Amino acid sequence: MNRFLSACFKKPVDRPPVWVMRQAGRYLPEYRQVREKAGDFLTLCRTPELAAEVSLQPVRRFGLDAAIVFSDILTPLVPLGVELEFSPAPHIANPIRDAADVSRLTIPEPWSGTEFLDETLERVRSELESETALIGFCGAPWTLASYLVEGTTSRSFTKIKGFALSQPDAFEDLLDRLADAMAAYLRRQVEHGAQVLQIFDSWLGTLGAEDAPRWALAPATRLLEQLADLVVPRIYFANGGSHLIDMLGDVPCEVIGVDWRTRLDEAAARLPDHAVQGNLDPGILMGPPEIIERRTQAMLAKAPRSGYIANLGHGITPDVPVDHMAAFVRTVQEFRYDRD
Repeated sequence: MNRFLSACFKKPVDRPPVWVMRQAGRYLPEYRQVREKAGDFLTLCRTPELAAEVSLQPVRRFGLDAAIVFSDILTPLVPLGVELEFSPAPHIANPIRDAADVSRLTIPEPWSGTEFLDETLERVRSELESETALIGFCGAPWTLASYLVEGTTSRSFTKIKGFALSQPDAFEDLLDRLADAMAAYLRRQVEHGAQVLQIFDSWLGTLGAEDAPRWALAPATRLLEQLADLVVPRIYFANGGSHLIDMLGDVPCEVIGVDWRTRLDEAAARLPDHAVQGNLDPGILMGPPEIIERRTQAMLAKAPRSGYIANLGHGITPDVPVDHMAAFVRTVQEFRYDRD
């Protein structure tokens, strides 16, 4: 078993495994070259040769412990009947407004419509060494529902909350359909080479403690429970969820990903049955390398000795200098538990 998988299952490792959310992205010059060749974001996602190449680029450059397949959380909505485009932000031409709109979301059985991702996963897995894990992923039901109802990225989330409050039955149906669809989508990813599954609840932090359990954590639980028989580690990224930390202990997964607003030692103490992942503030990578090294070392000092995966507390931003990313990764790679 490799270092990444061992850490997910809280088994002893010599050092924390490290990867970075959005590690295949615009901060890399080699990514920008491929993106220019593809022309647009969706074409890049749907062209296995190019998507596999950008998935592998950060692993080759930095020696990361995991690759994450290049895609987007919204692409599996298209097989459900969603009209999606990026320009450059995501836009949904047929947003959800009522129960009739929810009823038209039909899950392909068996899952189909993302065959391009099947090939991308197979290409990436064939190129990776055995000690490097391959991560598949999807969006969590609450996060996907937010895009479907708002129609694009939102700052206020008033449409989705209004829908949930005024049409609760239709909203519950929407969440259930999304949970079941993403479970089928992730199972397909495991069939084609994914060894770890991450569920991104990117907009969890928009919910208060009263609404998060029913609108986010319950549908995420429905999704995750359908994957239990696969015996692959499941990571739930609870972005903005520090106020829900005690509730996260009931989420049926192996790893909880926390953002930079949460202390790692506190997260580990309050989630004793889970490994934890995170959580350097992505903005720290804009500082000089010596500060990045110092802040990364401080993060590692707070992390548990087992059941820990080093990462940022959110995705790396496009303006981060490549050598700053290298400083972060190198600091983790040079850390050893036996030095303590």
